[in-house]
Amino acid sequence: MGSPQAPPPGPAPAGRAPGGTPRAALAELLAGNRRFVSGQPIHGHDVTAAAAAASGDQQPYAVLLGCIDSRVPLEAIFDQTFGSICVIRTGGHVLDRAVLGSIEYVVGELGVPLVMVLGHERCGAVASAVDALRRGRPPGGALAHLVGQIAPAVVEVGVDDPRVHPMAIRRHVSRTVAVLRADDLLAGPVAAGRLAVVGALYDLATGEVTLLRE
Repeated sequence: MGSPQAPPPGPAPAGRAPGGTPRAALAELLAGNRRFVSGQPIHGHDVTAAAAAASGDQQPYAVLLGCIDSRVPLEAIFDQTFGSICVIRTGGHVLDRAVLGSIEYVVGELGVPLVMVLGHERCGAVASAVDALRRGRPPGGALAHLVGQIAPAVVEVGVDDPRVHPMAIRRHVSRTVAVLRADDLLAGPVAAGRLAVVGALYDLATGEVTLLRE
């Protein structure tokens, strides 16, 4: 689906207000993205903002899991300042125990109400998985782990499907969301409505983030 209805773009909070909800967190992320797309960001990454954020406890309102692609800097595309969001980036936003533990910490200890898994078009990690499956030979080194984690999404789409790359990107996001929602320490907050885990896709050409259908 496209972006849900949200309040008009406006200044983002420096930290999370008490009682923050998944809906409010998601609305703020998408409002920041609209500012980014329209060329009207309100946050600069300057030293005074860093000093202000360091002066108190951190109160982020979201944790974002994205790809390492240099064209997708998460703080920038959501127009967020210091202390607003926690960011985790791996190739193809692949999960491992360190990533899961980091998300569990942010949700359990900091009370963050939103986790977003952000894929992007023309993802090289997904392309590597498609290529490996077509050749029938995995890459060497630790890259094989990334490919192995993405491969099920490629297989579900069909390695010979002409749209396997863009479709596998979306499928891999959905699979990652499902794993997070079922995690032992995240499933409870999700069921109670204290946490939302959503998937989204970043358009490299326009800068727009679109939520994926459930």
